[in-house]
Amino acid sequence: MQIEKYIEHTLLKPDASKEEIIKLCEEAKKYGFQGVCINSSNIKSAKEYLKNTDIKIVTVVGFPLGACMSEVKAFEAKKSIEAGADEIDMVINIQSIKDKNYEYTLQDIKTVKAACPLNPLKVIIETDLLTKEEIVKACEIIIKSGAQYAKTSTGFVKNGVGAKVEDIKLMYETLKNSNVKIKASGGIKEREKALELIQAGASRLGTSSGVKLTENC
Repeated sequence: MQIEKYIEHTLLKPDASKEEIIKLCEEAKKYGFQGVCINSSNIKSAKEYLKNTDIKIVTVVGFPLGACMSEVKAFEAKKSIEAGADEIDMVINIQSIKDKNYEYTLQDIKTVKAACPLNPLKVIIETDLLTKEEIVKACEIIIKSGAQYAKTSTGFVKNGVGAKVEDIKLMYETLKNSNVKIKASGGIKEREKALELIQAGASRLGTSSGVKLTENC
C-alpha cells in the first residue's frame, strides 16, 4: 500500500521554527505525501517551498478549541485561502454538540464552508470529548453541511487518545452512504495502527510521524 498518499504531514505546535517548516515541506516532497498541515501563519512560506509540486497545503481554523465565533472561523478560512491554502480543517463547536444545539453546529460549519466554497473542508469533531452517540450526530450534521470530510481530532486534548479504530468504524458506518470522507488524526505513530485506520475507512491520515510510517515498511 502507498501509505504516503494518505498522509498529511503535520506540524501545528506553536513553537515550530522556520527551519522545522522547511524540513516538513522537504520531507513531504521526498516521500510524496498528500499534503502538509500547518498553522496559517506558515502558509506563504510553505507555498514557496512546495511550488511546482502537487502537495496540498492544509491549514486549521478555530484551532484547537473550536469555541470562537463562526464568523471568525470563516474569516480565518478566507484569509488562509487567499494566502495559498488548498484545504481547510475547522474545529467543530463542541459545546453545541454537548448542548444538543444541533442547528448552531450546522450553521457553524455552513458559515465556514461558505467562505471556502471551492476548497475541501474537513470538520474536526474531537472524538475524545464525544460519546458514541455524539460522534454519530456530529457526522450526520456534517453530511448536511456541505463539508467534504469528518476528522477525528486536533491532537491537543489533554490525555486524549486521538484517532481510534472503533471510532473510525463508527464514523464510516454513519457516512458511508454520503460523499463525506474521513480524516483520522491524533496519535498515529505506528504503521500498523495507520493501516488499521485506513482499513476501517479513513481516506486521509493527519500525523507528525509520516516519515516513520513510510520508512517502517
